[in-house]
Amino acid sequence: MDLITPSVGLIFWTAIVFIILLVILRSVAWKPILSAVQEREKSIEDALNAAKKAEEKLVALNAENERLIKEAKIERDAILKEAREMKDKIVNEAKNTAQSEADRLIESAKAAISNEKAAAMADIKNQVGQLSIEIAEKILTKELADKTAQEALVNEVIDQVKFN
Repeated sequence: MDLITPSVGLIFWTAIVFIILLVILRSVAWKPILSAVQEREKSIEDALNAAKKAEEKLVALNAENERLIKEAKIERDAILKEAREMKDKIVNEAKNTAQSEADRLIESAKAAISNEKAAAMADIKNQVGQLSIEIAEKILTKELADKTAQEALVNEVIDQVKFN
């Protein structure tokens, strides 16, 4: 049984060596290890805080982006509506201008046609009158040798002209 139970001296010296080892480790190893662990813990905490701030900023940016997108859509719709109104206004103005121009051209063409018709009628009347006079001169010079018959014919023509 001596092998299984340790002696008091062994326990004493083991305890002293353990205490010395603890003192050496405390002064040499534990302080740097604990300070490294604390620094690591602080850097992890800082990283978590930075991640939380970044997430908050991301949420704020997403909200801002959504707001800007909504504003841009509203502005786009307003611009498109204004453009449609301008297009309709320009088209209507162009139609009205074209219609008035067409009416003016039609009236001008009607007036020109009327003037040309009147000029053609006057020209035809002049030519018919001229031909009538030439025919009448030829007939009268041959048939009317008598002066009294000529005067009677002239008076008859004058009376007919007054009625027309």
